[in-house]
Amino acid sequence: MPYARLALSLSVATLGLLGAAPSASADGGWSVEPATGGAGGRPYVYAEGEPGTVLQDAVSVLNPGSEPLTVRLSGADADDTADGGFTVRTRPVDTGAWIAFARTTGGRRAAVHAVSVTVPARTRADVPFSLTVPGGAVPGDHPGAIVASAGGRSTAVRVQLRVGGLALSALTVEHVRVREGRVTYELVNRGTTVLAPRLAVRVDGVLGRVLDRAPRALPLELLPGCRVRLTEPWPHQPALDVVDVTLTVTAAGGARGSASASARFVPWGTVAAATAGLLAAVGAGAVVRHRRRRPPERDAGDRTCTEAELTGAGT
Repeated sequence: MPYARLALSLSVATLGLLGAAPSASADGGWSVEPATGGAGGRPYVYAEGEPGTVLQDAVSVLNPGSEPLTVRLSGADADDTADGGFTVRTRPVDTGAWIAFARTTGGRRAAVHAVSVTVPARTRADVPFSLTVPGGAVPGDHPGAIVASAGGRSTAVRVQLRVGGLALSALTVEHVRVREGRVTYELVNRGTTVLAPRLAVRVDGVLGRVLDRAPRALPLELLPGCRVRLTEPWPHQPALDVVDVTLTVTAAGGARGSASASARFVPWGTVAAATAGLLAAVGAGAVVRHRRRRPPERDAGDRTCTEAELTGAGT
């Protein structure tokens, strides 16, 4: 599919704030949001395309202050959170690396991954960007964001990219370890979709079931190809038992993974005390036996016997 040409113009609109009093803050309370292109707003930028597609959209930077504002825009990878928000990563390798802006230098126009835009006072600037989906992009969801920084603070617009193709939901649970008061493990997204995993925990001991936790949602979304190390609290571990700990993780689309680990619980403090007591008792018994075998005090008439006398060799 031929690449579409990146729009290189910066649309600027004057806000209805000319009669407003100057803002008390240095940055005038600036903000960034998806460009609407008409009435109504969008909560985030949504893009969908096949590998090899170049998609176009824009974000709006609003400067209600009384002074011009320079804002730096850049792409970033993102992780959705359980409460509906998202966090961004510092080094983009996925969607954030596929976002580009237009910049003119020396009369030449080029696509760059970060750009600085100066927005006049009381003005909204619509900044276009392109999103180039690589030919080898994995089908599925690729969360991203456009980060805006100015005046010592940063904010971001969510970019929800879905790459067309066969969607596969798959995950594995690996490296389960039982620690003091917790269980550590790793989750790996082996598919092509973003997963919202749910974890169930089962612990079986010598005399039966020790722990049985129903599936619950984990506070994360796992991107395709990502590995994450997690910790499950287990504060009330048995004092004496041999157990098998089984973690089962499921997610939408039929994704399911399970792994187990064994652990022995021995009350070493009690064992050490018992051992010390036993050793003390054994030592005391030895002393008693030794004292019982000690010969009586020697009388004045005692004499030293020779070996011949004791064995009868002299008769």
